[in-house]
Formats: sequence, structure tokens, C-alpha cells
Amino acid sequence: MALEDAKTQVDQAFTRDDLKGPSFENAFGGATSFLRRRYTKDLTGVDIAVTGVPFDQAVTNRTGTRLGPRAIREASSLQPYDPPYGWDFDVLSECAIADYGDMAFDYGHTSQFPATLTKHIKGILDAGAASVVLGGDHYISFPILKAYAEKYGPISLLQFDAHSDTWPDDDMDRIDHGTMFYKAVKSGIVDPATSLQVGIRTTNPDTLGVTTIDAREVHEKGPQAAVTKIKQILGDRPCYLTFDIDALDPAFAPGTGTPVWGGLTSAQCAIMLRDLAGINIVGGDVVEVSPPFDTTGATAIAGAHVATEILCLLGWRMRNR
Repeated sequence: MALEDAKTQVDQAFTRDDLKGPSFENAFGGATSFLRRRYTKDLTGVDIAVTGVPFDQAVTNRTGTRLGPRAIREASSLQPYDPPYGWDFDVLSECAIADYGDMAFDYGHTSQFPATLTKHIKGILDAGAASVVLGGDHYISFPILKAYAEKYGPISLLQFDAHSDTWPDDDMDRIDHGTMFYKAVKSGIVDPATSLQVGIRTTNPDTLGVTTIDAREVHEKGPQAAVTKIKQILGDRPCYLTFDIDALDPAFAPGTGTPVWGGLTSAQCAIMLRDLAGINIVGGDVVEVSPPFDTTGATAIAGAHVATEILCLLGWRMRNR
């Protein structure tokens, strides 16, 4: 295929006949699945399933992250023409990637949401695929981690964020996007000794033993030093990567619920994510993209690139294990 195929290719989300390869339909048209992957609920032969979770009940400030999956998919329409830059393989051609669509849930019964999400992710894992989740507020990572821990046991968490989200909250049924990793550690599904939080720049007196690489450390020592430290602590343990888009400075991602200055740059994150190749990643998510607060679309573009890098990390591991 070549760019000239845009003359005949359209709606590849529905019309493409396989799960691999680039897409050359016009970026400004067609159905906007993630990276123009095929929409399907059939996970037979799928290596990685991308799914959206449009949930934003548990925000502390600006709502709108329920629109994040839609915006990320649209932003990703600029990316599927070439192999992701900086990698020695093309994840789009080598891995079978499907857009599994959004998770259905009853917004009128919020208390049922966590179990519904855990079941949704468990279905993907039971089919033999890994998940890349487009959020949604950051609470969604907790029900997702429950599904992963059921398969892998206590899991290592690699969290890019402005906030540690380990504030005390012993009500396990309470839905809050600032306490879910406290609950994940306390309930034994995350191993704090082999987990890290990168880009932190808000105060939390108790990180529960999770290693913190704050934003200042990344700025002063550089992204390569952060990667070295991350790999030393993770080792080869199964790892789940969660990326809150407010890990980025508001200059790079203004469309988020809780922007905090002094954050990571998109260039730093691009270096770190690519240089993390080789970690034993088993799944990941990108959360907190809130399109109403960024009319430029820059935040959704960042989210689309982060999700693509997570795909590459998963694909590299599948290819080299």
C-alpha cells in the first residue's frame, strides 16, 4: 500500500480485512478507530486490544475525561501511515491490533461500574490479548489492575503522573481517582517494592513504599537516568503502565482535569517510553484527557502518542520474549 491508496481506502475501521499493517485513508475522513485499526468484538488471534472507558465520575476539578477516548481516537488518525518513529520494528505490521470499542456501562448505577470494568478487561485477558485502555479518569486503573492481578498475581505498577494517588482511603467501595493506588497496594494487587511513580510534583506524606522519581529529578538528571532507575526496580516482573496525561506540564497538555506546573515535557516522555523497551509490560492505559479544556487538540495528540508507545512496548516484548 502507499499514500495513493487514499483515493480508494476509506472507513478502514470497518472495511480493512486484517488486523495488521498501516492505513492510508485520508486523515480528515473516515471512521476514527484508534490508529485506523479494525473495530471488532471478536478477539480471535488478537495480540493487543485497544478499548475506551469513557468514565469521569471521580474527578476533583474539571470534568470531561469521558470524552477522552473519542478525542484520542480522532487524534490518532494522523499516525497510522508509517511505523512509529524511533523503534526498530513496526508494531502495526507485526502485531494483530484491534479496536475493541468502548466499554458499555449504566451511568445511572455508578456503584456497578468497577465490577463491570474488571469483567471487561478480564474478557480481553482471557482471550489471550493484552489491553491498552483509553480513559476516562484515573480511577479506572484500579478495576483494571484487579483483572491483571487475577492473572499475574501482585503486579508492578509504573505510573507517570503529577499526583501519587496514594492518599489514605480504607473504604474499598468508594470511587475516587486520588486514592485508588492506596487501595491497590492495601488490597495486595500492586507490589509497592517494585513499583514506581514518575513525574510527581504534589505533596503526599506516605507513598506506601512506592519509589518516586519526581519531575525535578527527571529535569535535573535527564530521562535516561530515570529509565535506568525504572528498569533496576522493575526487573523482569510483570508490569502495568499507567500514564495520567497530567504527568506532562500544562504547556504540553492543558486539557486535563488537574493541571500542575513544572511537569514533564513531551520530549522527555517520548525518550523514556521508547527507552523502556524490554520491560515486562503486560498492559497499560492513558487517562485524564479532557478535550473541552483544550481546543487545540494538543492533549489528545499527546494521549494518542502515549497509547502508541504503550502498543510498541507491548509489541517489543511479545516479539522478543
